[in-house]
Amino acid sequence: MLDSKALIRSLPEEPGVYRMLDAEGRVLYVGKAKALRKRVASYFQKSDLSPRIRLMVGQVAGVEVTVTRSEAEALILENNLIKSLAPKYNILFRDDKSYPYIALSADACPRIAFHRGAFDKGARYFGPFPNAQAVRESIHLLQRVFLLRTCENAVYQNRSRPCLLHQIGRCSAPCVGRISEIDYSADVRLAEMFLKGRHGEVIERLTEAMQTESDQLHFEKAAALRDQIRSLQKVLHRQYAESAREEDADIVVAVADGGLLVINHAMVRGGRHLGDKAHFPHNAQDCSPEEALMAFLGQHYADHPAPARIIASLAAGREIEATLTALAGHAVALQSPRNEAQRAWLAMAERNARHAIEAQRTQQAHAEGRLERLREALGPAEPLRRIECFDISHTLGEATVASCVVCIDGAMRNAEYRRYNIDGITPGDDYAAMRQSLMRRYEKVAAGEGVRPDLVLIDGGKGQVGAARDILSELGLGDLAIVGVAKGEERKPGLETLLLPGADAALHLPPDDPALHLIQQIRDEAHRFAIAGHRARRAKTRNRSRLENIPGVGPARRKRLLAQFGGLQGVRAATVEDLCRIEGIGRKLAEEIYNRLH
Repeated sequence: MLDSKALIRSLPEEPGVYRMLDAEGRVLYVGKAKALRKRVASYFQKSDLSPRIRLMVGQVAGVEVTVTRSEAEALILENNLIKSLAPKYNILFRDDKSYPYIALSADACPRIAFHRGAFDKGARYFGPFPNAQAVRESIHLLQRVFLLRTCENAVYQNRSRPCLLHQIGRCSAPCVGRISEIDYSADVRLAEMFLKGRHGEVIERLTEAMQTESDQLHFEKAAALRDQIRSLQKVLHRQYAESAREEDADIVVAVADGGLLVINHAMVRGGRHLGDKAHFPHNAQDCSPEEALMAFLGQHYADHPAPARIIASLAAGREIEATLTALAGHAVALQSPRNEAQRAWLAMAERNARHAIEAQRTQQAHAEGRLERLREALGPAEPLRRIECFDISHTLGEATVASCVVCIDGAMRNAEYRRYNIDGITPGDDYAAMRQSLMRRYEKVAAGEGVRPDLVLIDGGKGQVGAARDILSELGLGDLAIVGVAKGEERKPGLETLLLPGADAALHLPPDDPALHLIQQIRDEAHRFAIAGHRARRAKTRNRSRLENIPGVGPARRKRLLAQFGGLQGVRAATVEDLCRIEGIGRKLAEEIYNRLH
């Protein structure tokens, strides 16, 4: 039993992170606190805890704490621990680092591009945006107005004449000197100002430049600037429920309805509403919208920059506002709507949140219906919650890759997908490839370490199914349900044959059967994932220089050889004496190179 009084006495009155542990040392819950002793004590001294937290407290056997210098540091550490540990009782939001950004490269003539993922040193990033469409619309506008390049550096540095984008008025062609670096940099600065929401200032500068060109009788340049101004004004006048003020704000609402809870996050940049994104948290059973909202604010803004204003549907404490301010490095106001535009934004976000709940409910019902129909068709007594599907891909035995995709509760789970590079078999032996992939996938499951599926789908005929059954029996998993999915006549969808080990005859489902549609979806995803892996492996093999496989020929010697002889064909045509003349290559190595290439 945990001695809560002794524990509380031992805790400091400082900010930090606490971890609730069960009797086996597993982390049940991670939280942050401005004062650790006071926060942890509330779990054991209050009587009005929610059912979920009360259940968690009943399992607590120990508490670990980490003291930090500030509550902002505690928030960051809490967020990192939640992501890495995924505690059972924390409200979890998907670690969505895939928010898109607009990037301006660090080149002399910067490139504007769509960006996801880690930031490169020196580049400038604007965002995040709620979806890819908002980014592409903005890039399209910036191309049309400021004529910034979008081409990769490899293309940009090797052009001898302007590309099609210049010809249709979407790029000023700095690659071939149609615009000076100084003038291009001025356009980049205007684009940056626009991305930062300073629309009025951009239009003012363009208007001044237009007037200057007109006064100097440069009417073609003045007309081009006039067209730029018109394009900007046209976009800015499109009503997305916009604000007359050029402000940045996020709108965050929490809505619970019929057992589903959603956080809808909308973004306004420079007064323009860019769209919203719905987040459905995990482990949120019985939690209130207020709890979910606070969890989202902490987890999201620990990873993404907060704007100056966050408009929330529910009241939030000053503590989280101060923490967000510390994280952002500037003042962040967390508030209720103050004017008509903000009330309109909030109402729109709440309406979209309810639409997201309805869409989620419909999707869940559809998925549950397909799973139940599949269970009825195949006959297992237990529900089919986790389905795994395997496929093999190769080209005449070259670069064989096996894929395993996972479907949980009717939804594909990309994070659980796995690929296996198959080696040590006779090229083209699909049965051996299937045996090897299943062995690598399920040997941990057999040892009690992995997650056991309810159904294993095999993309193939009797031979592949037999190989799968044999290897699972060897691993002691012979009771796992296996179904082979054999392609139908002329490989037409809807004519697939389902092969059940031990069954007298194959199973044919009607083309419009929901169970068959689910199997097709999973099988096609396994096929896609296997082909993508195979093509990548094959390309990697074919793109390797044959010199890379020769012992003693490292990057420096390989570079000298290719430079001296003008490429691999020139190296192949060289004699041993020719090779000996290259710095760092003796006769023995020259003979080795010659023999390997002939």
